[in-house]
Amino acid sequence: MFGVLRAKMSAPGLLASALPRVARRAVLLAAASAALGACTGNFSPSDLFSSSPPPQAAAPQQPAAIGTGGVKVALILPLTASGNAGLAAQSMKNAGEMALAEFNAPNIQLLVKDDGGTAPGAQQAAQQALEEGAQIILGPLFAYSVGPVGQAAKARGIPVIAFSTDANVASRGVYLLSFLPESDVERVIGYAASTGKRSFAALLPDNAYGTVVEAAFKQAVAKRGGRVIALERYPADKAAMAAPARRIAQAASKVDAIFIPDGGDAVPAVVDALVEGGVNTKKIQLLGTGLWEDPRLAANASVQGGVYAAPDNAGYQSFVGRYRARFGQDPVRTATLAYDAVALIAALVKTQGPQGINDTVLTNASGFAGIDGVFRFRQDGTNERGLAILRVTPSGGQVVSPPPKTFGSSGT
Repeated sequence: MFGVLRAKMSAPGLLASALPRVARRAVLLAAASAALGACTGNFSPSDLFSSSPPPQAAAPQQPAAIGTGGVKVALILPLTASGNAGLAAQSMKNAGEMALAEFNAPNIQLLVKDDGGTAPGAQQAAQQALEEGAQIILGPLFAYSVGPVGQAAKARGIPVIAFSTDANVASRGVYLLSFLPESDVERVIGYAASTGKRSFAALLPDNAYGTVVEAAFKQAVAKRGGRVIALERYPADKAAMAAPARRIAQAASKVDAIFIPDGGDAVPAVVDALVEGGVNTKKIQLLGTGLWEDPRLAANASVQGGVYAAPDNAGYQSFVGRYRARFGQDPVRTATLAYDAVALIAALVKTQGPQGINDTVLTNASGFAGIDGVFRFRQDGTNERGLAILRVTPSGGQVVSPPPKTFGSSGT
């Protein structure tokens, strides 16, 4: 239905915006459902599922405006929340500012709002932004804040691009530009099946993230005609991980692959417990999500050879270099979300004007492309990303199956 025309942008690494009969691909990055575990401050996807807000560290910051363009774009972040949440928010604000600086004279003004890490704060920030004429809202970061922001925005017919990883808060008009764990699971199980793996076991963290990936795992295996032979949940306490791992080890003779969707805090201990139970990790394929993008996994000989889904990291490294040169420090991994969100809107406004910010354009099946590869928003507000498969090596992840460069015409 939509024509495709590339329109080059001046920002480093950006291709173009994908629009109805106008431009094929836009500008985004956001490292696929994976590498959040490598964030500064260990800010991980499970943090974005949180049902309880982080404590507020200070009085909300005064609103700030970046840029002087005619199209107003709100950016809502927990700038004064304490701990990692506040650090992530500041890094994301910097990235949004950087996107404007790298873009060629975008006709947008970024209205930066602090929600303090609370749902009421996010709702108030959204209402302020809407009263000031915002034509789209970027953020908030946490799942519990997305609902109030989406409700306020929908009442005005304004779209939202939020950063939560909880697909339950997505809907038509409230889109998630985040690293959804479901995408990681679909990609890595699909790859495993393509290499002949049919019988699977899983060791899952006993938390909200584990619940989401369990459902996605069962669905992905069934979709490919495979079987789930054994599945266990383990607590955060490393001393209590051994018993579930032993039960999986007892079933290991019947499985081709073991799925462990967790990060550097847990996976080495879980795998060591499997090895102690008799599992040969060189014969049974270990599978993970983007949380495996962590040097602690690369350092564990038993994990080496395992594969996981994540973006090809080359684009992110370029982003880090530019961010470091500008701000004198490394960004958190989620900073790419804010960069890409701002760059996307700048591209849409450049190619179509303010009228380009609408649901039809945002859900174009051709999707968008940027530093971390292709992605597209689905009609239900979730997203699909083009991910690579990487193998754990002593020097880090090495791509064994590259990400797709484009999407098919189907939006499914």
